[in-house]
Amino acid sequence: MFGLRPTELLIILAIILLLFGARKLPGLARSLGSSAKEFRKGLEEGEQAAIEQESKEKDEA
Repeated sequence: MFGLRPTELLIILAIILLLFGARKLPGLARSLGSSAKEFRKGLEEGEQAAIEQESKEKDEA
């Protein structure tokens, strides 16, 4: 995973835990997950709009 070894991942997780605290971590993860979900949804809507635009252009030609 990104060329990181397990010990390096544990160190990064420990630093994140120290920075944000144990109480804020679940909320932070939840918010990150919902942001990723919204981003994927936006990408899918953009792709769908592009497909519809292409089909309109083909119908007009």
